[in-house]
Amino acid sequence: MTRLLAIAVLLGWTACQAGAETCRNEIYEGNKYSVCEVDLNSDKLGLFLYAADGSPYGYFSTLDKALKEQGKRLGFAMNAGMYHENRAPVGYYLENGEQVQRVISSAGPGNFGLVPNGVLCLRAGRADVFETKRFMRQAPKCTSATQSGPMLVIDGKLHPKFLKDGTSRYVRNGVGTSADGKKAYFAISNEVVNFYDFGVFFRDGLKLPNALYFDGNISRMRAPELGRNDIGFSPLGPIIGVVADQ
Repeated sequence: MTRLLAIAVLLGWTACQAGAETCRNEIYEGNKYSVCEVDLNSDKLGLFLYAADGSPYGYFSTLDKALKEQGKRLGFAMNAGMYHENRAPVGYYLENGEQVQRVISSAGPGNFGLVPNGVLCLRAGRADVFETKRFMRQAPKCTSATQSGPMLVIDGKLHPKFLKDGTSRYVRNGVGTSADGKKAYFAISNEVVNFYDFGVFFRDGLKLPNALYFDGNISRMRAPELGRNDIGFSPLGPIIGVVADQ
């Protein structure tokens, strides 16, 4: 009986773990990446910006500590969109139904304004990357959402302004979603890459129809499965991550 109980507990633990995000390191066309695959059928993605006292979480460890006080824990996490010096989001930001910043649809300076840019929309059991103007037309009922830019892949095509021999090279991170919205893939380059190569990785390497750039240079990832918990030199703005029970 004891042995059967032990086997049952082990099987239950394994089944529980099977639903967790999976992370891996891979090389595509000579560039090194870390990728975390999130299954929205079983994993719960959340966006996080401000703690209860109104200050930005800033770091994965601060967010994890706050979640543990609620009986939760943080799994995979990544910075999730561009922000100002005070850590306020540059573009549209919605967290658990509360809007912090409106949608910015016009072109502008910097990578964010390199239109078309886009929005990652989280809904019950799914996640979708939308080009910004399509997002405004369709007006999906997101639970949480974050806007960033530029888009990396738009309906299977690279952003029209990406150059194969582009000289702007940084460590970069972003997200792509499957056509049915059930899988989200978060990737960070482990060496400097240009926009073209990063977009090709999402389109051809991960075979995703739509993908969105989050940021470069300050890009960070938490991936316990890989023994990774990037700290960086300064606090982050919006953070996206998988939340589970302790």
